[in-house]
Amino acid sequence: MNNITSLFKIKYPIIQGGMIWNSGYKLASAVSNAGGLGLIGAGSMYPEVLREHIRKCQQATSKPFGVNVPMLYPNVEEILKIIVEEGVKIVFTSAGNPKTWTSYLKENGITVVHVVSSSAFALKAQEAGVDAVVAEGFEAGGHNGREETTTLTLIPMVKGKISIPLIAAGGIATGRGMLAAMVLGADGVQMGSRFVASEESSAHNNFKNTVVASKEGDTQLTLKELAPVRLIKNKFYQQVQELYAKGATKEELIQLLGRARAKRGMFEGDLEEGELEIGQISGLIHDIQPVSKIIESILTEFQLAQKESVQWVF
Repeated sequence: MNNITSLFKIKYPIIQGGMIWNSGYKLASAVSNAGGLGLIGAGSMYPEVLREHIRKCQQATSKPFGVNVPMLYPNVEEILKIIVEEGVKIVFTSAGNPKTWTSYLKENGITVVHVVSSSAFALKAQEAGVDAVVAEGFEAGGHNGREETTTLTLIPMVKGKISIPLIAAGGIATGRGMLAAMVLGADGVQMGSRFVASEESSAHNNFKNTVVASKEGDTQLTLKELAPVRLIKNKFYQQVQELYAKGATKEELIQLLGRARAKRGMFEGDLEEGELEIGQISGLIHDIQPVSKIIESILTEFQLAQKESVQWVF
């Protein structure tokens, strides 16, 4: 047992990222059943769809699971009300001020975790009363921090500032990566990209296969003027770069982005015009496996790396 396994009442300190269009109840329940903590990604769900996924997840697992809530969506109040009504006990919040909803959630018996990209935001989250923070480095997929601080430097910086449990995210998809993050001071890890390429992920097979085929340098953080996001370099990404080259305004970028780009790419499988969000670690993901096998291989590699590290004598 450590701080994270005790906090969530789980077997392993492995948390699945609550990724839009990838994290339905099938993925969340599979991760929880395998001993980690599964998260339903509320960011891509209408309120009643979220309610349905929570109920299906409760039927699919007797283990703890949570919901990830990006606070930038206009219907966040309705989303959180449903979470309380359905008896969800763990909520990860992101993309907003943790002071806004943390007390409300904790008053309803919910464990609250907030995602941050800097030690300053980690301190604010701790002051807001959250139970733990996820410190997410620049390597991560999807929406990201503007600071471009890598996980390798972010984790020890945050560890030195806070006293609550710390979860590392960004560029972690292997047992060795998990061990490295914990040596740096993390109590557990959150993995997104690795679970995109799972059989239980709700992502389109076109997207899963593209993740598996991607190599070093195939992703880029862009659209900082709107909300920084790491994307696979496809036709849509190139259109964004062409706009930048012309000195595009924020309004022009918004017009190009339009609506439902992420759904089009990750959920519907449009590899040309869709927004394909994934982390740099995709270059180390080479297969699509069941969640149980993914977690098993991560733990096996973690334990092997632990044994190898004991032999380091200088």
